[in-house]
Amino acid sequence: MATQYPLPRFHYQVDWAGAKLNFTEVTGMDQQVEVIEYRHSDSKDFSKLKMPGMRKFSNLTMKRGKFEGDFGYNDWMDEISNERATARRDVVIRLLNEKHEPVAVWKAVNCFPVKITAPDLKADANEVAIETVEVAHEGLSLVR
Repeated sequence: MATQYPLPRFHYQVDWAGAKLNFTEVTGMDQQVEVIEYRHSDSKDFSKLKMPGMRKFSNLTMKRGKFEGDFGYNDWMDEISNERATARRDVVIRLLNEKHEPVAVWKAVNCFPVKITAPDLKADANEVAIETVEVAHEGLSLVR
């Protein structure tokens, strides 16, 4: 019988440049290693060697409810367009256990927004207005 269970994915926290914000969804936390294929000229094999190359990262996409007077995403986008080098931020994502303690922590460094999506508006809907920000970053690592 199992003494441990996998962690639920709904209990997490996002640290956004020092502020802890609540998001309904965080996606794009993946990384890949590009494959370099090579075959030298006097190889007797009729296949290529495969070697690990550079890592690449997907953009993070974060969704949350729209609040009155909250223009944080748009202000950050304005900062980036005016002063590209100084407006980058680190984003830390913590997966929490039932005691609200972090058990896995990911850090995305030098993030900047590349896309902001305003909530969809629909006269006959009764859902919460959700806005989305997509951020590019220079690396995502699991903090140990």
